[in-house]
Amino acid sequence: MSEKAFAKTVKNAKWKMFWRTLPSRVKNISSNQLSGNGGAMETTLHQQLKSRYCLPGSSTEQQLGAYRIDVVQGEHLIEVQCSSLAAIRDKIRELSPDYEMTVVKPIIRKRYITQRKWSQTLGRRLSPKSGSWMNIFEEMVHFVTVFPQPRLTLELLLIDIDEIRRPPKKRWSRKGYRVEDRKLLEVIDQRILRVPADLYSLLPTRLPEQFSTSEIAGTLQVTRSFAQQIAYCLRESGAAEAIGKTGNAIQYQKVLPHSKAA
Repeated sequence: MSEKAFAKTVKNAKWKMFWRTLPSRVKNISSNQLSGNGGAMETTLHQQLKSRYCLPGSSTEQQLGAYRIDVVQGEHLIEVQCSSLAAIRDKIRELSPDYEMTVVKPIIRKRYITQRKWSQTLGRRLSPKSGSWMNIFEEMVHFVTVFPQPRLTLELLLIDIDEIRRPPKKRWSRKGYRVEDRKLLEVIDQRILRVPADLYSLLPTRLPEQFSTSEIAGTLQVTRSFAQQIAYCLRESGAAEAIGKTGNAIQYQKVLPHSKAA
């Protein structure tokens, strides 16, 4: 190992040791800033969505204990989360018992890609990938430990965006590009989730009262692994319960508000 490589290894080891000794609250602040929630890396998309909730008298980027809040309206806290919901799970768990909280989560329907180099625009195209309400289940897998809660609202926005890409700073970049910014083009639709049964509104086809993951996959035309994620979210949130097995397949029963009260 060369002297330069050895020095780099020692430096990385010292940084890892330093990071482990930091209190969790400090780590949370650093993570929030780096994820684009008020830090230097905040995207135009995050700013645009945040401005939609800035009513007269509200304030933005307020520090509340260990956390920075996007929008504060009195006792109502609003978080715009463009990145993974898992990143704010601990924040929601700690603050939602004491405050009314709304988490605004955008889901990208259409992504227009603008290629730029220096000051030139090289082209613009529509990404072949498209999103739908069901995409949220990929993230809810890591969020059902805090959803639902009495004072928590999850507000989903189906949006179209423009993604600005530039050549990578490093030649050996795996992607072959770097995302410089994302901008909101249009808000297409909105869904409000407050109780477990609201998750069913995100499915394009109605599930039967009793179902298995195979039936979810067949009914919704999705892969078996994605159907398992959906079933997990429904079960852990309380929207469904396991009632037995047919062979090796777990059978689920819908739990709706009226049946839960009964």
